[in-house]
Amino acid sequence: MIELLRKNIVIAVISLVAILILFFQLIDKDESSIAILTEEPISQDRNVEEKDIPDQIIVDIKGAIHQPGVYEMEPNSRVKDIVDKAGGFTKDANEYEINLAQKLFDEMIIIVPKMVEGDKQSNTASQSNKIRINYASVEEIETLPGIGPSKANAIIQYREEHGYFQKVEDLLQVSGIGEKVLEAIKEEIQVP
Repeated sequence: MIELLRKNIVIAVISLVAILILFFQLIDKDESSIAILTEEPISQDRNVEEKDIPDQIIVDIKGAIHQPGVYEMEPNSRVKDIVDKAGGFTKDANEYEINLAQKLFDEMIIIVPKMVEGDKQSNTASQSNKIRINYASVEEIETLPGIGPSKANAIIQYREEHGYFQKVEDLLQVSGIGEKVLEAIKEEIQVP
């Protein structure tokens, strides 16, 4: 009798385990099919990123350009696009000083300088060895005396946040650039 009772208990436990295994497999199968049906093709992170991209950016272009002014541009536009929109360069524009391939950013100021003494070749030759601080990359800025990676990055960050430098002394507004550093680099840089 005890043997029969043990046999029945073992059969009951095995049956219960088998039923539980089947039950959990069915639940897992249902949940995975529900997850597939309710999955959204675009993640929430992507939605946030798309909202952060503005529909238009505002850029101010002045100087030797036919129609200076403030223009609304597409976010991935280049300097060439706004120069075209503003009617192109005037005949006395020093277009060698403008990086037409540079991407535009919101609140950017572009100043197209005029030619000095009307001689393009002599002007570009005298300026060619200087670092154009408003267009230079981090690597180019690092070639200046006393400028390492952190100061070069600070110059780029300041330029992106506040627009182009209008005069050499504007560099004093950059964190880490003092009178001593400015004195060392002012003959090596070009600011329109």
